[in-house]
Amino acid sequence: MSTKILVANRGEIAIRIIRAIQELNHEAIAIYETPDHQSRHIRIANEAIWIGNGPRSDYLDIDKVIRAAKRSGATAIHPGYGFLAENPLLARACEDEGITFIGPTSEVIEKLGNKVTARQIMADAGIPMVPGTPNLSPGKAGLEEAREFAAKYGYPIMLKATAGGGGRGIRRIENDHELNEQYEVARNEAQAAFNDDSVYLEKVVINPKHVEVQVIGDTYGKIVHLGTRDCSIQRRNQKLVEIAPAFHLSPELAEEICQTAVKAARASGYTNAGTVEFLLDSDNNFYFMEINTRLQVEHTVTEMITGIDIVRTQIKVALGKKLLFDQDDVVLRGHAIEMRINAEDPKNDFMPEGGKTITVYQSPGGYGVRLDGFCYQGLTIPEEYDSLLVKLTVFGWSWNETVDRLKRCLNNFVITGPKTTIPFYLNLISDPDFIKGEFDTSFLDTHEYLFDYEDHASEVNKLARLIAEIHHKGKNTYAA
Repeated sequence: MSTKILVANRGEIAIRIIRAIQELNHEAIAIYETPDHQSRHIRIANEAIWIGNGPRSDYLDIDKVIRAAKRSGATAIHPGYGFLAENPLLARACEDEGITFIGPTSEVIEKLGNKVTARQIMADAGIPMVPGTPNLSPGKAGLEEAREFAAKYGYPIMLKATAGGGGRGIRRIENDHELNEQYEVARNEAQAAFNDDSVYLEKVVINPKHVEVQVIGDTYGKIVHLGTRDCSIQRRNQKLVEIAPAFHLSPELAEEICQTAVKAARASGYTNAGTVEFLLDSDNNFYFMEINTRLQVEHTVTEMITGIDIVRTQIKVALGKKLLFDQDDVVLRGHAIEMRINAEDPKNDFMPEGGKTITVYQSPGGYGVRLDGFCYQGLTIPEEYDSLLVKLTVFGWSWNETVDRLKRCLNNFVITGPKTTIPFYLNLISDPDFIKGEFDTSFLDTHEYLFDYEDHASEVNKLARLIAEIHHKGKNTYAA
């Protein structure tokens, strides 16, 4: 039976979800704000509903999203990632209105969205964690608690917003002076970003690897994992490169981390797709970090090495189906790497290039190549949203094959108009440490020379534009 499913998101992830909905013979309903009137996601959906001028405010308006679902006759909502995906109020509104929320329950999202509550759940389940605090008290009392924690465990420590997510609300504190200086600033920023000024502390794991595990559970009690990912290469706590499976883990350690992730998901009553994130130190000790209660940007690498369509599975589980595979059915093969092709200038602190028009767009292809994007030739990149243009994911049977294929694909891209992260990535994947798989969360800090590259793309782009113009003029002449 066909179901109408509203996609409460935009850009590449909306397109990804719409495709899965339509493959299941359901109808996909898109929503959009005025700046997104050129977006591809509203063109490929079965129906598109304008929800306001925005920017961002209407995508974040739960009442408008619910009204759009009712107006279209949608009986389910998929939130994607970002925007409302981890907001328990959207899941609760769906529950109140009898709309299926494609994700975990509002109760689970609320519990795991509060980092302190999540830590307590994991502690009760025996999940290893770095030393941390409960929510710090308001005002000077909280600052004194923070000083006592720092005196006991030593610097550096991490000051985190309790309601934080997506790499936001995190500050590394190196000494007493920084703690005194940043404490109230961090509270004020948490209040502005999350409408909650609660903060807590964790001891810093020095230069760890960021390892995460994809889990998925149905409403009948089955929870399985889909292996590990390495997301260590980051900037400002935002992931740049995602790899599956996680690099340099012994089979025994990988299995222990994955089983711990399943245990963590079960302890929280988790259903649907989610990601359990860990920090791994230089001695191979791993510590629980958080559970992301949504689809991850980097789900593509897991799909490439398992052959399991995570979004399709999400939808089927939410609509009451049982998982059709057991843990023994999940086989990890080869390697996959995802890179986010952003309209940004890496040499200028990754400054976004919004407002510029893509005059020529040519993408790579071939065996083991996957593209998830929303850009096209002629698109003026909205300044109001994230700068992601397309996610490039490549698969190879060996690590070296995967890196070689990634290099070829990056060289085959032609995007004229905005600067992109492509030249930087080409420098990064040619680095000997990357090729050897020797990277952790300090990689960009210790490899600053990666930003010293010749931007050959500008010359290539000029040539591509010239060829496009000649081709266009030639067509016009022929037509005349």
